[in-house]
Amino acid sequence: MREQRFQIVVLPDAEAVADSATRRTVEVARKAIAERGRCVIALSGGSTPRALYQRLAEPPTRDEIEWSRIHLFWGDERAVPPDHPESNYRMAREAMLDRLPIPPGNVHRVLAELGPEEAAERYEADLRQVFGVRAGEVPEFDLILLGIGADGHTASLFPHTAALAVRDRLVVANAVPQLGTTRITLTAPVLQAARWVLVLATGPDKAEAVARAIEGTEDVDETPAQLLRHARGQVTWLLDGAAAGRLASAR
Repeated sequence: MREQRFQIVVLPDAEAVADSATRRTVEVARKAIAERGRCVIALSGGSTPRALYQRLAEPPTRDEIEWSRIHLFWGDERAVPPDHPESNYRMAREAMLDRLPIPPGNVHRVLAELGPEEAAERYEADLRQVFGVRAGEVPEFDLILLGIGADGHTASLFPHTAALAVRDRLVVANAVPQLGTTRITLTAPVLQAARWVLVLATGPDKAEAVARAIEGTEDVDETPAQLLRHARGQVTWLLDGAAAGRLASAR
């Protein structure tokens, strides 16, 4: 079993977070390709990673990665079509994918237009095929990019939702009553099995949730991002000063 490593990096502002995330993503991609012939990444949605995606698609950074050997998945998706303004896939496509020489077959989006349950089943089947894992086995992503919500959620694992207890699926449709919707999300075992998890958080509205996730009394049902405390690989939190403002260790 790999030794879990936990790192907190506090940077001056959101631009510095995006720059650091870009450098680290390139490093992971090149290392994975050198060691295993490909790199499999799960992208995050929301607004925070957009700057990272834009940087990855710009030269000279774009030319530092062999994109034909990259496979992209998503950590979660909203139950909307791929052209919907709230689609995580659409955000990544507009910020990055349309400008990258990545084979279409290497982009594994959630088919959310099929409905949450069917989309989750199809997505899990795609994961198993790409990773070659059977029932009972969990894939090891080279990199999973995550954020954290002000309520402590990560991916679409929200507080007090059923998906938090799932251990026998890779992907589920997770009803989120507090938002009046259902999301498709990777489950906790998948997030915890990744070789490297990179969590990006910026802004003062994230400060309390970040502090609970990293230093608070453990209660995953209340603060789902705490599940990363039990990750098998490297977990790096990239925070701006505002997001780190409630951390005792950052004072």
